[in-house]
Amino acid sequence: MTLRRRLVDWSLAGLLVLLPALVLKASLARGTASGMDTAFLRITAPLEAGVSWVVEGIGGLWSHYVALVGVESENRELRDENDKLRKQLAATTRKAFDVEALEDLAVVKRRTPADTMGARVIGAPLSPQFRVIRIRLDRGEGDVAPGMPVITGTGPVGRVDRVYGGYADVTLMSDPSSSIEVLIPRTGGRGMLTGLGKPDSYACTIGWLEKQTSPTSKVEVGDEIVTSGLGASFPPGLVVGKVSKIARDDGMFQRVEVEPAVDVSRVRAVEVLLAPPPPPDPDAKTKKRSEPAFGGKPL
Repeated sequence: MTLRRRLVDWSLAGLLVLLPALVLKASLARGTASGMDTAFLRITAPLEAGVSWVVEGIGGLWSHYVALVGVESENRELRDENDKLRKQLAATTRKAFDVEALEDLAVVKRRTPADTMGARVIGAPLSPQFRVIRIRLDRGEGDVAPGMPVITGTGPVGRVDRVYGGYADVTLMSDPSSSIEVLIPRTGGRGMLTGLGKPDSYACTIGWLEKQTSPTSKVEVGDEIVTSGLGASFPPGLVVGKVSKIARDDGMFQRVEVEPAVDVSRVRAVEVLLAPPPPPDPDAKTKKRSEPAFGGKPL
């Protein structure tokens, strides 16, 4: 290295050491600053401002980045907690619904004068119009058999159609193959309720409904329909639904449409009648006089 190059390096090094010292001296000076201090401050002020702006900007970006990382972590924890609470709420709602359904079935079992078996609905295929076509139960071979009536606390649902393994399919009242003997309490009219098989509703119909001789024998919209108890299937008095439309009235017969009382889409548990209810005792309301014991006569 040449002497000239060394002198230049030493000069630059000395300047770099001296310059900060002079700047520090000018910054710490009290009272009236000297001309040299004022000159140094004027020269270095823009440089200090630029350095300060760069340092503050980098610091601000870093603090914002750290803050955003923290916020994202908190948001992730909140989302996880929210999902957990939603699942807990769904489970609690489902349990409450199941308890309500089971309580309803317990009432049905007490009111039904026949052997019954509770079952859960584990499947409900839908039509393209989102109507339940049939329901599937968690009872199968050894528990239920085809033809057994299926009811809820609201009313009849249908009959067991197929039994396979541990499951059974139920044909609904709204199916055209279904038939239930019904009664209209207000008019006394009887008929056979069959399903219309509509893909967008659960409507049923009563065809060839014979009018009675009383002036009030004409069926009207809103009349209640109940099971008659005939046919040794459904117990009498179960509310089937209400008349929703008078389809035909030709003088002697009427044909009406019925809206079922049971909303099949909300059914989660049912009762299956294992045997038909016993016929009513004709002497149940007749008071009998007790016979004397051992054939003797009272004195």
